[in-house]
Amino acid sequence: MEVINTSGRRKTSVARIYMTAGQGNITINGKDIKAYFPDEVLQTIVNQPFQTLEAIGKYDVTANLKGGGVSGQAEALRLAIAKALVVENAESKSALRKEGFVTRDPRMVERKKFGKRKARRSFQFSKR
Repeated sequence: MEVINTSGRRKTSVARIYMTAGQGNITINGKDIKAYFPDEVLQTIVNQPFQTLEAIGKYDVTANLKGGGVSGQAEALRLAIAKALVVENAESKSALRKEGFVTRDPRMVERKKFGKRKARRSFQFSKR
């Protein structure tokens, strides 16, 4: 198996990965997954595509993550891994799509508008 290069995005996070056959090592920005995502929930999110296809421990992943927060980065990495698994085996796409791992989540933070305190929230009004 050659190196598979894919990317995934979520909110403002971008994940670029290089996946090869291996022992299941996941390296993110030069760190192990347990050091980069100490929270077990985030580690589970990253490993969900492997669990769906029962392929835990079959691939090594080297990832570059940039931007956003930890949950956005974990979900961007999950999308990139799912896309790489589809490139490896096209028959696995239906199983990954059923779980929702192949679809990019388009939701972004709405921008702040002029004359408002936040995107939609107005300034407090009091009539004295």
